[in-house]
Amino acid sequence: MKQDEYPLPADRQVILIRDLAEDDKPREKALKNGIDTLSDSELLAIIFSTGLKGMSVIELSQNILKGVDNRIDRLAQLSIHEMTRKYKGVGLAKATTLSAAIELGRRCQRALQDRIDKDAPIKGSDCVYHLMRHDLELLDYEEFWILHLSRSNRVIFRECISKGGVAGTIVDVKLLMKKALEKLSSGLILVHNHPSGNCFPSGPDDAVTKKIVQAAELLDIKVLDHLIITPSGYYSYRDQGKI
Repeated sequence: MKQDEYPLPADRQVILIRDLAEDDKPREKALKNGIDTLSDSELLAIIFSTGLKGMSVIELSQNILKGVDNRIDRLAQLSIHEMTRKYKGVGLAKATTLSAAIELGRRCQRALQDRIDKDAPIKGSDCVYHLMRHDLELLDYEEFWILHLSRSNRVIFRECISKGGVAGTIVDVKLLMKKALEKLSSGLILVHNHPSGNCFPSGPDDAVTKKIVQAAELLDIKVLDHLIITPSGYYSYRDQGKI
C-alpha cells in the first residue's frame, strides 16, 4: 500500500472530531490537562485543523505518522513539497503550517541553548554538539559552520559559511581565514552535517580539514576540533586523535 492511500471499507463509520467525546478533542484536552499531555497525532491534528473527506484530522495525523514509523524527527526532515507529494490530504497550507511549527520549535531550542552557552567556555566535543545539533541534525542537505573562539575558548561568533547538496558542500578557505582575522579569533571549531546519517568523515572531509588547519597555523590560530553531526550522533576529529 502506498503511504498516500487510505482505503476505507464501504461500511465503515467515520468518526469526526465533532463526534468525539469532549475530553477526547485535542484542543479541549490541551486546555484541560496541558499541551504536553497530547499525543503526537493529537498535536498534529491541532496544527492541521481539518481532515479530508471520509477521514477525520486525527486519523489523517495517525496515518502520516505511520508513514514515518511514528518518528517525528523523520517527519521534521521532510520539505513542504515532499509532504504534499507524499500524503493525500496535505496541501501547501497544511504542509507550510507544519513546517512553520517545526521551525519555531528548532528556534526555541536554539535560543535556549544560546542562552545557556553564551558565557560558558567550550570544554569538549559534547559542548559543541549540544550547541550546534539543533541547526544541523535534521537538515537534508549539508551545511558547513565555523565557531570563532576567544583565548578562553568562549564562542565570540558563529556562522554558516557554506550550503551544499546531500553529498557535500564547498568551503572557501581564504574567506574563512579572512573572517577569522576580522573577528580576532584565537581558535576555530569546524562543524558540518552528514544528511546520510553516516558519522564518519569522507576523504574530502579530511582534505578540507587539513587545508584549514594548515592555513590557520600560518595566522597563529588553532583549529580545536571538527565535528560531523548526524541525526543519531556525531564524530569528533579531536576525540579520534585526528586534530
